[in-house]
Amino acid sequence: MSKQSIRYKRVLVKLSGEALMGSGEYGIDPAIIKRIALEIQEILALGVEVAVVIGGGNIFRGAGLARAGMDRVTGDHMGMLATVMNCLAMQDALEAIGTHARVMSAIRINEVCEEYIRRRAVRHLEKGRVVLFAAGTGNPFFTTDTAASLRAIEIGAGLLIKATKVDGIYSADPVKDPSAVRYPTLTFDRVLDERLNVMDATAIVMCRDNDLPLQVFNLGNAGDLLRIVQGESIGTVVRNA
Repeated sequence: MSKQSIRYKRVLVKLSGEALMGSGEYGIDPAIIKRIALEIQEILALGVEVAVVIGGGNIFRGAGLARAGMDRVTGDHMGMLATVMNCLAMQDALEAIGTHARVMSAIRINEVCEEYIRRRAVRHLEKGRVVLFAAGTGNPFFTTDTAASLRAIEIGAGLLIKATKVDGIYSADPVKDPSAVRYPTLTFDRVLDERLNVMDATAIVMCRDNDLPLQVFNLGNAGDLLRIVQGESIGTVVRNA
């Protein structure tokens, strides 16, 4: 397969922390993280530059404990540290299969990973390394969805890819409503107007205002990530009209 077959030169993949759990209730499933690493390696081999943002919900959710009485800022800082743990696990999985990866954190943990510097991140990507962006934006009250949009814009990604448990954006929750309809394409304004909760509103607005297309797909469908970077209409594509 030729490198000319790819549609996007640089992408950012947003993974939820829950995506790493597999069938477990918390933590990281080694089989799941290895499969994701292999799929990332596959698109790297085509010449695609890959950045990744991972949530921390499989370990800790700051907003959840804030509702239970914990200080929100403290909870969000703990959530940021959970994303660092997930990124380190993904780095290890990638390196175990011979793929170079770097974890870059929005908060300084220099003994564990690199500090996020945009130009350095771009240089890593240009050298064929997977860059894993950890600790969100480094600020409380901002989700990892917003961090994914921000980092994708900063590095000049051609596409933000959001991995979920369903194969796109639906008119309602397809698990609860069998009559829910999947949208093959949407505009950012429609996602906001109809409150289709695929990402938080801040992340959607950032994508819209910076003309960054978003593609939502089911992480459980092996091979879909490869098909997306080749330009196939997988899941739901969200862009400006």
